[in-house]
Amino acid sequence: MSDQPGKRQPDAVLFCCNFNQVRSPMAEALLKLIAGTRIFVDSCGLKRASFDPDEDEMEVDPLAASVMQELGVDLARHRCKVFDDLEDDSFDLVISLTPEAQHRAIEIARGRDAEIEYWPTMDPTLVEGSREHRLEAYRQVRDGLAARIRERFGG
Repeated sequence: MSDQPGKRQPDAVLFCCNFNQVRSPMAEALLKLIAGTRIFVDSCGLKRASFDPDEDEMEVDPLAASVMQELGVDLARHRCKVFDDLEDDSFDLVISLTPEAQHRAIEIARGRDAEIEYWPTMDPTLVEGSREHRLEAYRQVRDGLAARIRERFGG
């Protein structure tokens, strides 16, 4: 069902970025929205963000959650994880959203029948200004990811 001729439809997709708090959770949720249960989708980051030591788990960035909520997608249950936290690493497509994650994606795919794609994606956390200005940057990332996902996976 891919709109790209020659691109096989994967059974399991992993999105990866640096901290698994913004870009990769958004991409994971967007593909789940489009594909439902026909594709297993997960996401992870390279490293854990610094956080309150009293907290057991990191949660998604609040602005990312906010712009996803605009689409009716609730990221409240998302827990940030790193590659080592993955319960299964038998993905047949790994999509990295940052250059750093691309290097790790290549490493984990070595010796496997896994396809690797690199989708450079701006980090909206670097945008400064008013809350509305920052939200607009997150929306641009969300909408850019949604367009790439629709192009790659159909829907």
